Amino acid sequence: MVFCLNQNPIAYIHFVGVHPKYREYNIGKRLYNEFFNVVKQSNRKVVHAVTSPVNKVSISYHTKLGFDIDKGDKEVDGVSVFSNYDGTNQDRVLFIKRID
Repeated sequence: MVFCLNQNPIAYIHFVGVHPKYREYNIGKRLYNEFFNVVKQSNRKVVHAVTSPVNKVSISYHTKLGFDIDKGDKEVDGVSVFSNYDGTNQDRVLFIKRID
C-alpha cells in the first residue's frame, strides 16, 4: 500500500493489492479503512484513487467502498475516464471519496 499525505488537503492512494487467494479475508477493506482513519486524523476530507478502465474488479471494488468516479473527458465501456492520464493511450479512471 502506497499513500501520500503532504500539505495538500487531498489524500491519495496509489496502489493497494491483495493476492486473490487472500481476498476473502477483507485485507483490502481493512487497509483502506485504516488509511481513511489516518486521513481523518490528518484533517483531510477527500481521498483520490486511480485505476485502469479495463480493471473492472477495481472499479467495482472502489465504488463499493464509497468512491465516486470523477467525470473525465471521455468514456470507455460506459465508464468515465481521463484520456492519456499516464501517457499516450494510457487512460485512467479517477475516483474521489469524501471522508466525514
